[in-house]
Order: sequence, then structure tokens, then C-alpha cells
Amino acid sequence: MQKDKVKIAWFGKHFGEEPPLVGNKDQGAGGIFFSGCHLKCVFCQNHQISHQNIGKEYSIKELSEIMLDLQKQNAINIDLVTPTSWSRQIKEAAEIAKEKGLKIPIVWNSNAYESPAMIKDLEGIVDIYLPDFKYGLAEIGEKYSGIKKYPEIAEKAIREMLHQVGHLKIHDNIAYRGIIVRHLVLPNNLENSKKVLDILANIDNRLFLGLMSQYSPMYDSKDFSEINRQLTQKEWQEITKYLEKLEFTNGWIQDLTSSEIFIPDFTKKDPFKFEHNEK
Repeated sequence: MQKDKVKIAWFGKHFGEEPPLVGNKDQGAGGIFFSGCHLKCVFCQNHQISHQNIGKEYSIKELSEIMLDLQKQNAINIDLVTPTSWSRQIKEAAEIAKEKGLKIPIVWNSNAYESPAMIKDLEGIVDIYLPDFKYGLAEIGEKYSGIKKYPEIAEKAIREMLHQVGHLKIHDNIAYRGIIVRHLVLPNNLENSKKVLDILANIDNRLFLGLMSQYSPMYDSKDFSEINRQLTQKEWQEITKYLEKLEFTNGWIQDLTSSEIFIPDFTKKDPFKFEHNEK
């Protein structure tokens, strides 16, 4: 890995984020999907880029030009997906892009397994944090992602994110600053999800949440029988009722539907152009 390079799997406009991060059909998020990940989630839907490291190397200058080009395409933000391993290079590229006229918000779309020091170093660069708080139970993080102390580390990171940018701010249906915390509910792991919600409520139940039902068994999830299926209606109802109990009022709750449409294929030129839309 060269220190003056980043590896990117795909960049372009996409519409798979929360509503205020994509705008209308002529706008979209300016997605930049980075290769590699410091978590090895057995169920990762982006395993082609996180585990298999599909992608192409770009210089820091080229990354800054990608950001500016996405702005020219009318993207409403720069959505940095799996950026953690490339934080230094991204910061440099963003500084160059801002000097050359980048005005749209920068979104840090990460797995939350990050140090507060790294988050502090992004102050003034990142406008919107979009962490995916995966695990409320440390042992589940070790089992499915091979990492230790996930809840402790993620909570500290999210607290720093909130301190830095505050709650989500939206103007004309477009987010321009703040934090959205996501959580993907895993089958047969409801206590894990409840613990996630407990931790977030303890931080601040005014947080904007994206509660996701889109789990689909991917990659190595077949080796773990308890998560080798989608969520049931009963499981989803139990978690959404628990969310209501904790009095969260801001955010988005997915419908419990087939999640095939959420799975990109990074071997294609456009990984988000799904077969059912091509017919």
C-alpha cells in the first residue's frame, strides 16, 4: 500500500442512503467506495471490496478531482464508504478539493470501529458522520467480525462524532451537518440489537437512527447457521417495539422486505444497476 495512494472500488452517484443524503432523482449521493476494511464481517454485503480488495489505485490529487467531479454532477454530498483505513489520504484530498471549490458536505460512512483521536483529526473536514453501530455485545463482534471491544470503541467514536458535528441538520430535505447512526439487525441476535439501542439511548435518544432490516446471508454467513437466513417478522417487530420503548423519535425504519435489491455487484461497471431494473 503506497502512502500517497488510495484504492477505490467504485465512485459515482448512488441512491442507497437515507433520504436526506440522496435528495431527488436528479441529485444523489456522491459515493466513493474504498477497497479494504479493518473488520472482517462474515456477512459483509460488500465483501468483494472489503475482503477481496477489488479496486484500482488513485493518487491523492486524483481523489480530490473525483470529489470535485461528483459535485459537478449535482451530487449533494461526498459519501466516503469504508474510509477508515485511508483517513490520512482522504483528509489531504478533501483539503485540496475544498481549496479548489468543493462546497458540498463530506459524509464519513464507516463501521464506527475507530479511535476518537482519528475522528478528532477529521474536524473541519467531515460534515456528516454515518457510523454503522454493529454490535452491542463484544463477544458477537469477536465472533462475526474478528475484533475485540467493539461496543466500547464504537461508543467512544460516536460520542466524539456527536460532540464534533451535533445532531442532524436538514435544509430543504437535504442533510448538511450532523450524525446518523445505523444499525443492521441480525437474525437470532436480538439481545445484541437491544444492547446497541440501550447504548445509543444512553448517549442521546434524540440521535437520528437508521434501523435496518435488510440483512441477507452473504459471503461466509453460511458457516454460522444462526445467521444463515433473513429476519422474521416477529424478530423485526420485537426490535421496533424496543426502539419505541426507548423513545427514539428521529430517523428511519426500513420495511421488512426482500433485501436482494440492496446487494451491489462490484464486478460490474455500475454495481448498483440491478437486474430487475435492466429488464
